[in-house]
Amino acid sequence: MGAQGGWSQSKEFLDLVKSIGEARSKAEEDRIVLREIETLKRRIAEPDVPRRKMKEFLIRLVYVEMLGHDASFGYIHAVKMTHDDSLLLKRTGYLAVTLFLHEDHDLIILIVNTIQKDLRSDNYLVVCAALTAVCKLINEETIPAVLPQVVELLNHPKESVRKKAVMALHRFYQRAPSSVAHLVSNFKKRLCDSDPGVMGASLCPLFDLISADTNSYKDLVISFVSILKQVAERRLPKPYDYHQMPAPFIQIKLLKVLALLGSGDKQASGHMYTVLGDIFRKCESSSNIGNAVLYECICCVSSIYPNPKILDAAVDATSKFLKSGTHNLKYMGIDALSRLIKINPDIAEEHQLAVIDCLEDPDDTLKRKTFELLYKMTKSTNVEVIVDRMIDYMISITDNHYKTEIASRCVELAEQFAPSNQWFIQTMNKVFKHAGDLVNIRVAHNLMRLIAEGFGEDDEDADSQLRSSAVDSYLRILGEPKIPSVFLQVICWILGEYGTADRKYSASYLIGKLCDVAEAHPGDDTVKAYAVTAIMKICAFEISDGKKVEMLPECQSLIDELSASHSTDLQQRAYELQALLGLDRRAIESSMPSDASCEDIEVDRSLSFLSSFVQQSIEKGARPYIPESERSGIVNTGNFKSQYQHEASTHALRFEAYELPKPSLPSTSQASVPLPTTDLVLVPEQTYLKEVHQPPKMPSAADSLSADLGAKLRLEGVQKKWGRPTYSSPAPSSSTSTTHKASNGLTHLDGGSVSSQTRETLYDSRRQQDEVSAEKQRLAASLFGASTAKTEKKAQVAPKAPKGSPANADKAAVTRVVASSEHPKEKTTPPPPPDLLDLGEPIASSTSVDPFKQLEGLLGSTSASSPLVNLTATTPSKAPDLLTMFTDAPTVVSSSGDPVNRNSHEATNMAATRKGPNPQDSLQKDATARQVGVTPTGNNPNLFRDLLG
Repeated sequence: MGAQGGWSQSKEFLDLVKSIGEARSKAEEDRIVLREIETLKRRIAEPDVPRRKMKEFLIRLVYVEMLGHDASFGYIHAVKMTHDDSLLLKRTGYLAVTLFLHEDHDLIILIVNTIQKDLRSDNYLVVCAALTAVCKLINEETIPAVLPQVVELLNHPKESVRKKAVMALHRFYQRAPSSVAHLVSNFKKRLCDSDPGVMGASLCPLFDLISADTNSYKDLVISFVSILKQVAERRLPKPYDYHQMPAPFIQIKLLKVLALLGSGDKQASGHMYTVLGDIFRKCESSSNIGNAVLYECICCVSSIYPNPKILDAAVDATSKFLKSGTHNLKYMGIDALSRLIKINPDIAEEHQLAVIDCLEDPDDTLKRKTFELLYKMTKSTNVEVIVDRMIDYMISITDNHYKTEIASRCVELAEQFAPSNQWFIQTMNKVFKHAGDLVNIRVAHNLMRLIAEGFGEDDEDADSQLRSSAVDSYLRILGEPKIPSVFLQVICWILGEYGTADRKYSASYLIGKLCDVAEAHPGDDTVKAYAVTAIMKICAFEISDGKKVEMLPECQSLIDELSASHSTDLQQRAYELQALLGLDRRAIESSMPSDASCEDIEVDRSLSFLSSFVQQSIEKGARPYIPESERSGIVNTGNFKSQYQHEASTHALRFEAYELPKPSLPSTSQASVPLPTTDLVLVPEQTYLKEVHQPPKMPSAADSLSADLGAKLRLEGVQKKWGRPTYSSPAPSSSTSTTHKASNGLTHLDGGSVSSQTRETLYDSRRQQDEVSAEKQRLAASLFGASTAKTEKKAQVAPKAPKGSPANADKAAVTRVVASSEHPKEKTTPPPPPDLLDLGEPIASSTSVDPFKQLEGLLGSTSASSPLVNLTATTPSKAPDLLTMFTDAPTVVSSSGDPVNRNSHEATNMAATRKGPNPQDSLQKDATARQVGVTPTGNNPNLFRDLLG
């Protein structure tokens, strides 16, 4: 093999590769590699090793390192080989160094000088090797050492060098954006490069820049559209085609850029409609790469300002994906459909049966993507069906991470679209029961708050009925063998608050149940704390009603046990319960009123009621309070911190020339004037010189001391660094006897060339012949709000919705948008797009404008806007000062029946948030309910009022 390939490698190396490939286990492979490491350590340490032999040793070290073993003993030899004059050896050294070292390795400083020299080489292959190493090894501190030379290489005559220089600058931007902030214009200039490869490389940094600041690049919309149009028209050389698609990767990147620039901008989007329509018409869907371009085109359409014709083309492409027999294309179709329903929710109804087929597909990945689609299209009419299907799927899976995500989505949908409070409570019980402790604690707080607030109206009977049904359901659930801890906390709180409200259950029965809960969970202090607090509430409510509470033996033993607990929280709760039983009726009514968890009282944060006590104490000789900032004898530690930060900054890597030695003048105490420094790197561009700043020289007492006593080596602060800090897809089931063959990842029918229209006709005829089951029709009607008679003919016959329905309102809104886009007030003829990549013969035209001159005008030193596109940047509105609103808002907490006293530790775990049109009001009520005893949060706090009002 070595002789045929011309590698001139030894038999030892070939035997190593062969033995590693034939190893039958990891242990055998490790033995081979460890034996090779010992051999390389001995051979590399020999004197006068030939260069050709050292090259082979480095390649063998690369094998060792790639197999997961340590080859650090040979790193220094790879660094030495980068200094070699031979091109082959130098490239081998660079390859080994980029694989061995990371950007913060100690040996990087030894390569910087070599890279600087190689960047100035006359051999463009050496320059390319150095630029490749720059992208991998240069860190933020060493960027200034090579940045000027990389900028010069942007004008190199070789296109491969220019392309790698753009990639290096992009890497610099990713690591330190401030280091290349003044070089943004160079990326725009490379967009006009004569080589398509350099132009394609410049799209990557421009995409990152546009993602950070879209408004600054609106003037490039016409340029990007023109480039995409020429690429789609096959104006690029033939080598850029991939599977008969013209430069597909450049098209995908351009579509991503246009999606950012056209988002919410009608004027910019208007320039894109024509080229997007051309791509939809010309793009071939017979290969994976063609489908990738189509999918990216759909994503672009879903991001820019909507247009009816382009939207219809995107819907047609999505329909082809959904009707495909390949799971990958179905996945793309579901994802594309989830993007398009944001523009028009009625699009999903045309593909309801296809969505249901994906929901019942055995492919788990496709099923999860379909649930994401249903989550986005949920509304009040189909929330029950969707949430039930999601809960059933949550029960069937074992992945805790995804189970947590499904549970949170079920809770969110139930909070937003719950048709009734009874359904909401039942749904929460299912989620708690099957998701267990994976449910967020805030969900439990939301459920407590919902039951405590009731319907939010003056319907006390409905509130009592809701709480009574909750108590009944939770007492039944307590009989089940295994209940999650979070759910038990909710049950204990509800039983303590409302267990005896309707007199249906006796206090002794409820106390016995709560004692059983505490005894059944001896290791869960939180559950026991909730249970003890619930017992305390039941006893207080009974005493307030004038009844005598007899402590059950099991309850007394529980209190005695918790009084000696290692948990101070449980001890305090037990002692509070014992003290409460000794109070009279009036004291208990004042401290623990019934159903007062949602009542608020005002709180005096200034503690003005203590003013008289403070004044009396001062008159008796007490010392007044002195704020901490005004006390004497306190050392400000900020000075030490700033001094430490300054010393740390002076230890950074510097590239300036050493300063000349200063003459020691022991007779004078004046500081000597430092001589000007000279940079090692000469920068030809004036713009770069403005960005280079010398670190300031801070004179200190140590300088004068060294001047008096002579030169002294300073080692303080010198840093010492040592070391360096299945997917298996299911087999597709074939339901037909037709023979398929794979071409570029897709299946095609054998037996001659069949057009795409013929295949679609065959597919539609087969779909019409198959009967849709009644169960699927009912499921489609419940999900999409359509009648059972709706089938695939939905795409041909539009459904009739009620006149005042939300669907018609949405359609009317879309119609108004379409009408406004089709009939603008003023019709202007846009100038022809510039031909940036026309590599053919020039065509004479009297009205054409040179696009290169237009772009060069954009990239000059002035900041004038482009004459082609005149866009106004919007100024972001000033965000409200939330801290000021929180300070000015009046603060309230629990009422005279302060539940903090009966559940002081439980209240600290809950913080209620309320929703309101005024952010200041929301913050007021948030501060109010932090001590109320219930802390639920959610997207719809006033659930009863919003749903039933």
